[in-house]
Amino acid sequence: PPDPPSAPADAAAPPPRALGPPPQGSVGAAPRAEARPSAARPEQEECSVSADSVLAPLRAALDSCRATVQKQVCNDIGRRLTVLEDAWAQGKLSAPVRKRMSLLVQELQQQHWDAADEIHRSLMVDHVNEVSQWMVGVKRLIAETRDLPTGE
Repeated sequence: PPDPPSAPADAAAPPPRALGPPPQGSVGAAPRAEARPSAARPEQEECSVSADSVLAPLRAALDSCRATVQKQVCNDIGRRLTVLEDAWAQGKLSAPVRKRMSLLVQELQQQHWDAADEIHRSLMVDHVNEVSQWMVGVKRLIAETRDLPTGE
């Protein structure tokens, strides 16, 4: 009688061992970056960010620089903002990039230069392939706006 109960117990032991720990906790940076904004459907939240809500303030900042910044520099920034606009319109920007650009613009408007610069850096590190064509212009715009005389 003792033998039959021990045989099923042995047969039942390996499956729990085979399952192992759940992989989600130690995957790396990707879940950490995407899990924070909102737990339920982050895509919907980011999709609500319109291109215009990001580009209009950037173009306004560029216009405010035109009086003091070299024309060639302003034209280059303008070209890069157009590249950003085209990428956005063609759906080439991921939700995290659109969301962070919205945050960057908010920091720029509040004259939180270091925070805007930090968001720029994080985008360059985390999404270099997506942002490299136009982010140089945004970085320059942050620097030039920071250097403007504080009259506004």
